Amino acid sequence: MGRVLLHVCCGPCASACVPRLKTAGETVTMFYSNSNIDTQEEFEKRKREAGRLAEAEGVDMVCDRYDHDDWLAKVASGLEDEPEKGKRCEKCYAYNLARAAKYAAGHGFDAYTTSLTVSPHKPSGAVFAATEGIGEAVFLKEDFKKRGGFAESLRRSSELGLYRQNYCGCEFSRRGNP
Repeated sequence: MGRVLLHVCCGPCASACVPRLKTAGETVTMFYSNSNIDTQEEFEKRKREAGRLAEAEGVDMVCDRYDHDDWLAKVASGLEDEPEKGKRCEKCYAYNLARAAKYAAGHGFDAYTTSLTVSPHKPSGAVFAATEGIGEAVFLKEDFKKRGGFAESLRRSSELGLYRQNYCGCEFSRRGNP
């Protein structure tokens, strides 16, 4: 058993991850870190839903500072035309997970992990690769989409009435979405 910081991309994805970690005996704190989200309004909406999940699960949640301009400069610059699941996404995983690792190391967590791996739209191998070389904290390599994780996230988010977005978060992932 240990203290695990769960990087949370949104409440619906985390809705399958938090219970799995708790069942494994972990003490979970959700870390909402999403400077990739294209607008402050969308960031706040997803943050609110993640907070609702934290309350329902009886876990703490901390929020990282929102800085989309920093994300655009450090992640998207020059990669605006990359397809989904391409190099921009890999840099985005690394950006958010480095922030989670830094927070975990600085606040006495035993490990950190991410809800990103519950999504069928996020290749778990690419998410895991993004943590290599971060070195700030121990990464708990958990593929939450296994053992029906995504289906469970759909069920739980429906049960809790959580807002489910139809795009990853950045303006580039909106292509083809209303």
